Amino acid sequence: MEMQFKKIIDLKLNQKVVFIRSDMNVPVKDGIITDDTRIKASLPTIKYALDNGAKVIVATHFGRPREGECQMQDSVAPITNKLSQLLNIQINLISTMPNKIEFTNSNLVMLENVRCNVGEKSNSNELGKQYASLCDVFVHDAFATAHRKEASTDSIGRNAKEVCAGILMGQELDALSKVMVTPKTPVVAIVGGSKVSTKLTILSNLSDKVDVLVVGGGILNTFLLVMGYEIGNSLAELDLLNEAKQIIDRMTKRGAKIPLPHDVVVAKSFSADAVTTIKNINNLDDDDMILDIGPEFAKQVANIIEKSGTIIWNGPVGVFEFDAFSQGTKVIADSIANSKGFSLAGGGDTIAAINKFGIFDKVSYVSTAGGALLEFLEGKKLPAIDLLEQNGR
Repeated sequence: MEMQFKKIIDLKLNQKVVFIRSDMNVPVKDGIITDDTRIKASLPTIKYALDNGAKVIVATHFGRPREGECQMQDSVAPITNKLSQLLNIQINLISTMPNKIEFTNSNLVMLENVRCNVGEKSNSNELGKQYASLCDVFVHDAFATAHRKEASTDSIGRNAKEVCAGILMGQELDALSKVMVTPKTPVVAIVGGSKVSTKLTILSNLSDKVDVLVVGGGILNTFLLVMGYEIGNSLAELDLLNEAKQIIDRMTKRGAKIPLPHDVVVAKSFSADAVTTIKNINNLDDDDMILDIGPEFAKQVANIIEKSGTIIWNGPVGVFEFDAFSQGTKVIADSIANSKGFSLAGGGDTIAAINKFGIFDKVSYVSTAGGALLEFLEGKKLPAIDLLEQNGR
């Protein structure tokens, strides 16, 4: 069933006070922002509200301060300054939680780091009421926090007069809906990583939904063991063989596929300058380490992706950080970039691979949400989605 929720573009904002919960938790060194990607990602919602006559309160978390205290290093002042530069607007930073906001220099103010407020992490209803009393509309635009229940992301919405998704949040949820709720078939998921244990719930959830599940990295080695292959000295999780077998059996029973490689790239050591060899999966030595999928299997996966209506990508299929073991991931990245299907990619290593191979603008949607994305792919109902749907159309 498709998600139903209000978006900021559905509302009349003129003369209303809008509280936008953004995620501007950016890296700062010596008071200087070293990567302003998250700030720039928040701009469309802020600009939309201002352009449509709203008075805007922006709030974000930053770092991990102790509640009730706000040291200099905890302050969002550098973020406020950067936002002011990007918008070319003077922005007042409200240092303590007010009972009312005074818009004096412009129609935009910023609250101090919400994590400095007592009750933020515990989702205090009292604090949520205090936030909600400041505004007419609460706009949730921080998908990266969608898996958490905190006062500035959840209880504010339980107490606000009106609740909606910001532009960034709406884009995230629309993309997730396209791959998990109303996907165009066939659906292929590529899930890589070093350990099955970190992706077990995702693999289990996807195994009931996708037509093809491609596994890579250490996860692949565990699945190869289940199917009776010798994997030499490769990383695998012997205690999760039963869980991997259940996933294979479940997919086989409903006619879905988990393709396994005939060829792999191996080395005797885990290093950037290791001597690499392409081997048939049946001919591995005891000291061989599988560090990438082979070129023939990579072509096979590329062919699957080419024919797919929906592609979900979470995790590289080899040790892509080392050029010698990056070709499998590169072939997959290039095939996703050239695919006509809708593609969603996310996760730290996945984004690093996307950037390495220069395909960011060719993936239909790249999610930078981390934990929230993983929990959604695991099939969990995220608190932010629950909040927005309760205040739906």
